[in-house]
Amino acid sequence: MASTPAAKAVIEGRSSEFFVRFDRPVDHVHSQLAVMRGDTVVETLTPRLESAPEVLFARAPTLPPGDYRLHWSVRTMTDKKVLEGDIPFSVKQ
Repeated sequence: MASTPAAKAVIEGRSSEFFVRFDRPVDHVHSQLAVMRGDTVVETLTPRLESAPEVLFARAPTLPPGDYRLHWSVRTMTDKKVLEGDIPFSVKQ
């Protein structure tokens, strides 16, 4: 799996593109991405349906400086299993 931002990355400047790449196709319609700060949802992101079958991709406004995590929740295409996780990252001051 790969992502932007990468785990523990420090972003400088614009932070408008987010993606998570999985090892198999995912159900884009029933998958979610959210930018979290602590337990608070800062931005709910809508995955683009036109992205590759194994990629969740979304855009968001530039975030203020601070510590965040990209929370993802996906449903697999084959067994309809729901998987989720978090990718911590920071936006530099």
